[in-house]
Amino acid sequence: MSTLIPAPLSTVALPPLDTSQAPWPGEFHRIDDHEVHVRATPGDGPPAVYVHGLGGSATNWTDLAAQLREHVSGHSIDLPGFGRSEPIEGYDFSLTTHARTVVKYLETFGEPVHLFGNSMGGAISVITAATRPDLVRTLTLVSPAVPDLRPRLDRMSDPRMALAVLPIIGPRVRRELAKLSPHERTRQMLELCFADPSLVPDHRIEESIRENEERARQRWASQALNRSTFGLMQSWLLPGPRSLWRTLPLVKAPTLVLWGENDRLVSVRKAPRTARLLPKGRLLVLPRTGHVAQMERPATVARAVLGMWEAVDRGTW
Repeated sequence: MSTLIPAPLSTVALPPLDTSQAPWPGEFHRIDDHEVHVRATPGDGPPAVYVHGLGGSATNWTDLAAQLREHVSGHSIDLPGFGRSEPIEGYDFSLTTHARTVVKYLETFGEPVHLFGNSMGGAISVITAATRPDLVRTLTLVSPAVPDLRPRLDRMSDPRMALAVLPIIGPRVRRELAKLSPHERTRQMLELCFADPSLVPDHRIEESIRENEERARQRWASQALNRSTFGLMQSWLLPGPRSLWRTLPLVKAPTLVLWGENDRLVSVRKAPRTARLLPKGRLLVLPRTGHVAQMERPATVARAVLGMWEAVDRGTW
């Protein structure tokens, strides 16, 4: 078994961390027949594209995009069915279909991008980088949703979500889930995704509540979440060459793997295997951090990302 080379941290000065930063403004882009909502962070340098996880949105990258804005221009996408991106008729919400949407968006830049993905967005980004290496300059994976053949229901924001995609009992479960208030959904998310929810600023909690209120008014949001959950679980059962474990070695881009030591959703035990399977992968495990390191530790994540970019420029990655 190969020895993992630790990921370096940059010592370059970062902008002061301003957790009061409002979500970056967004606009709609026509991508593969979708009107996809993208939040843009003005910045210098090549493009960086951020892909959120299951149940997330473009706002999950607000603070990290601010930390990196002196080095890249940021573009945080709402995947179809999430945030403000309404899915087209017939969209199947599989990982490969989500990856197709990301590929179509990356093609609009005319140059390779620095690609970021968290959780489900990490799995989507792996597929994107493996199938279209010409579009990806570097890859950063934050707790990517690699296959888990021993999934635990207590690792979901609501254990009933796994039942919501089943026949017969699914409709009743979905009706029960729909009764959750925006406050209850936000509380579930905080307790599951953050190592210490008490450290989340009040205004960020209010932002999440408002976002959940907006989702409650969207006729397509619940179906998108349920079917993406099913698509993610289904991907874990794909055999042989179609497994995500077989896809990781196909990624050619320099890749930084970041994992929270206290991740309740995707076990940190999967971190070393994930990094080792990547031909140019390095790993950084963050203490006192959960599933969304880019939200909990944006400055540290930014230093790790900049450390990768500096090493790539030196030819030492």
